[in-house]
Amino acid sequence: MASKDLSNAELHLWQVVNANPNKTARMSIIQLSEFANVSTATIVRTMKKMGYSGYTSYREHLRENGKSNLRFEVLRDADDKIKSVISKNEIEVNNTLYNLKYSTIEDSVLLTRQAKMVYIFARGLSESSAQEITIKLQLAGKYVEFFSDPNIIKTISKKVKKDNIVIFVSLNGETKELVYAAKELQKNDVASILFTTNGKSSLAKLATLSFIGYETETNYFPDYEVRSRLPLQIMTRIFCDAYSVRTGITKE
Repeated sequence: MASKDLSNAELHLWQVVNANPNKTARMSIIQLSEFANVSTATIVRTMKKMGYSGYTSYREHLRENGKSNLRFEVLRDADDKIKSVISKNEIEVNNTLYNLKYSTIEDSVLLTRQAKMVYIFARGLSESSAQEITIKLQLAGKYVEFFSDPNIIKTISKKVKKDNIVIFVSLNGETKELVYAAKELQKNDVASILFTTNGKSSLAKLATLSFIGYETETNYFPDYEVRSRLPLQIMTRIFCDAYSVRTGITKE
């Protein structure tokens, strides 16, 4: 629709946003409403007349087409210390995605689909990522059991059959109970998949397939072993989503 088809209020708004693309890209719909002195309904109506699904769609258009040079709005207002916190997460996400191998994703999905049963072992803060895998695979119709107790993990690892598979979730790949379990699985020729950030770890050497994420050296809680599990969360989510796609759970 041409701008001539806009009402006076809509035309005024359209002129305002075109004259201030960088500022518009940083504004919420409420802020733009106050800045342009128009109602939020006028904003939505104008954007739809101009071919967008709404104000959010228009803001994304501005950013994608380079009319706003802000990569992340939050970085504009943050001080250097907060920027470093944000950048740490960005680095972990980007490098984890860079480390991913397509063949590992496809092979892990295939191994999981073929397995009669899936065991998932994890300890500590990594348990949250392991629990998410458990739930998602169960929703996909897979028989899955998750264990975090060290004694149970060591006991069960000796009994896992060859037509089953074990998934390990371990940030550093050196958790002793998990390493013990991996050695037992290897002796019994049982396949395993590992999610970790340590590609040189004992678990990485023992696992059949390994997803290797990237972890920065910075730890904002130095007195405690509570490093970021973001790389694990990214990789496990990609694995689960890929499994859903390949098994036809996701409707395209």
